[in-house]
Amino acid sequence: MAVVTAGVLALGAVACSSGGGDADADVKDDQRVGAMDDYGVGDQFRATEPISLSMLYRDHPDYPYQEDWLLVEEVARRANVTFDMTFAPLDGFEQRRSLLISGGDSPDVMPVAYGGQEIPFVASGALLPVSDYFDLMPNFSAKVAAWDLEEWLETLRQKDGKIYLLPGLMEFVRPDYTVTLRTDILAELGLDMPTSWDELADALAAMKAAYPDVTPMTDRYEAKLLLNNTAAATFGFPGAPSGYGGNRATWDEAAGEYVYTAARPEFREMLEYFNGLVKDGLLDPEAFTQDDDQAVNKFVSGQAFAITGNSQFMQGYRESMDETLGAGSYSIAKMPIPTGPAGDVMGGQPIDSGMMISADLAEQDTFVATMQFIDWLYYSDAGMEFATWGVEGTTFERDADGVRSFTPDVDFLGLNPDGDKNLRVDFGFFNGVFMLTQGGTEDLMNSMLPDDEREWREEMVQTKTTLPAPPPYPMDEIDLEQVALWQSALGDYADNNTLAFILGHRDLSEFDQFVSELEGKGMTAYIDKVNEAQRSFAEQNS
Repeated sequence: MAVVTAGVLALGAVACSSGGGDADADVKDDQRVGAMDDYGVGDQFRATEPISLSMLYRDHPDYPYQEDWLLVEEVARRANVTFDMTFAPLDGFEQRRSLLISGGDSPDVMPVAYGGQEIPFVASGALLPVSDYFDLMPNFSAKVAAWDLEEWLETLRQKDGKIYLLPGLMEFVRPDYTVTLRTDILAELGLDMPTSWDELADALAAMKAAYPDVTPMTDRYEAKLLLNNTAAATFGFPGAPSGYGGNRATWDEAAGEYVYTAARPEFREMLEYFNGLVKDGLLDPEAFTQDDDQAVNKFVSGQAFAITGNSQFMQGYRESMDETLGAGSYSIAKMPIPTGPAGDVMGGQPIDSGMMISADLAEQDTFVATMQFIDWLYYSDAGMEFATWGVEGTTFERDADGVRSFTPDVDFLGLNPDGDKNLRVDFGFFNGVFMLTQGGTEDLMNSMLPDDEREWREEMVQTKTTLPAPPPYPMDEIDLEQVALWQSALGDYADNNTLAFILGHRDLSEFDQFVSELEGKGMTAYIDKVNEAQRSFAEQNS
């Protein structure tokens, strides 16, 4: 099911109902131990008697869990809630979670879960159908309504009409990935910051002419960030969270149906563009095979002048380049998301990493209190600020205009380099286990960004159009298993040929032959099944 999780399911598992259940009518008095009687939007949740919440903690080696974190102590003080942690290492986290759920040993709450990852566990009844209990979560419900997220929430519904993954919510789609460029090299050559793929190719060609021994652009993560996170949407189809984006069904608005991405003419157009960069010596062929450290080292040492970047990568690049090139001897910036054949568009969605909840929680006497606590911590304005910035007066201060800044001894992301304590490592805040979307609100998502990054993000939101949610195509368990088999057979072949075309190991004149080869591996049957499910859903809900 892993291939399906990465592709179809995150967008396709949708069903008819769009509302939550009347949770207050369904829960019993013996499920309300510790719950507040009048809990509502904006209220500080505090359990009326102590409750313990079992949680799966993704133990990141850079900030391992500490019982004496300020976050943990403050949750106990404010909310009267303590944590009973089950630990899973970052490397192998999803496998560990799967084993716990399948074995019936899962904790009550399992954060850091993405849409589609819940699918293998729905049929067994191991997960709570959270949509039945949205009425217990007033902050969540209010934000879905205020931010017009109903359509995106629908993409998480399963065939039975219920949602089993509680998503992180964002006030707007958060653009982040694009190409990072050495702007000092651009200035040296008298070039403006490029704004389109064609302008980028011209800038790279000028760099190559001036520095013939340099391959101007490299990339990290086997160039999947470049193709999926940056390029795909601008060429007319959404990116994918794994592989090279070809092994999935994407909606073709002109045709009014789903098509296999790797067979689309838009996909070929993307291949032609990047093949041209490789052929002209502008894009490092090793970008598609090297490990991440090799890619970063090439960029920060001056062996390349362009690489994919996001807000957190930028900080790391600067710190490394201060050491390798010398502070003040270079400048870097993110180019606008390139304008492509599809126009001024960007990918992304306003729902993000969320959590699965064990079905067993609904049998516990603290069920209502736990749902109220989740609603406060992850979806209330106060809870999200707390998880993001920490405690006012201890980790951050607020000026007369409401602008937050770290206290003198606290740093994070280099925003207060004189601070000798790290917000996440030493206090536990800004941790994906306790926050779902880096804040959720526009204010919080922008609050920890340096000025140039905040201005870049605001420009993208104002000038780029987000691709809309595609129409849903819900499937039952048997169909999902069959789709997984087809995608498994197609996946490696699509990825291998994507690289072969880009690197010039296979001529693009053979693209039509490649499409025929995909048909022989089940592409047509897979797409027919997707379109059948889409049409069935549309007819039932017309």
